Amino acid sequence: MTYELRFERVVNAAPEVVFDAFTAPGGQAAFYTQPEPGWIVRSDCDLQVGGVWTVEFGPSLSQLYRHRHVFEVIDRPRRIRLRTTETRLDGSSFDTEIEFMFEVQGARTLMKMIHKGFPTPELRDEHRVGLPNAFAQLQGVVNEAKRGSTATIPDPEDHTR
Repeated sequence: MTYELRFERVVNAAPEVVFDAFTAPGGQAAFYTQPEPGWIVRSDCDLQVGGVWTVEFGPSLSQLYRHRHVFEVIDRPRRIRLRTTETRLDGSSFDTEIEFMFEVQGARTLMKMIHKGFPTPELRDEHRVGLPNAFAQLQGVVNEAKRGSTATIPDPEDHTR
């Protein structure tokens, strides 16, 4: 038996803007950022079907979680489906499937996430705790993109800002 997690949030922008923010380097890093001093996020993405998005994140270099996402579906601006292997701090790992949907809701987007395959309810619930912050961080990236005249997404490696 596996467990499923569902989360949704209305984002104040059109689906194209939200999708592009989420798939850009700044949006990908923001989704894993936590409001803790010294929090680390490393993200590298090959945004194509079959491409790999790897993310390492955690409170220190010696305590990094690792997610390896493989893109199974990219349907801009409606949907992304990923097959994911998550490696925990103790070295154990498990596989899941994540689907993100971007639905028009007036001038805004209802962004939904369905995350399937958690081996325990405790792991599912642990992931649920970080989602409000993840979506709030993404909203911040979307807001920055909307303010920019060319709708650029900040690059987390650009320390000149």
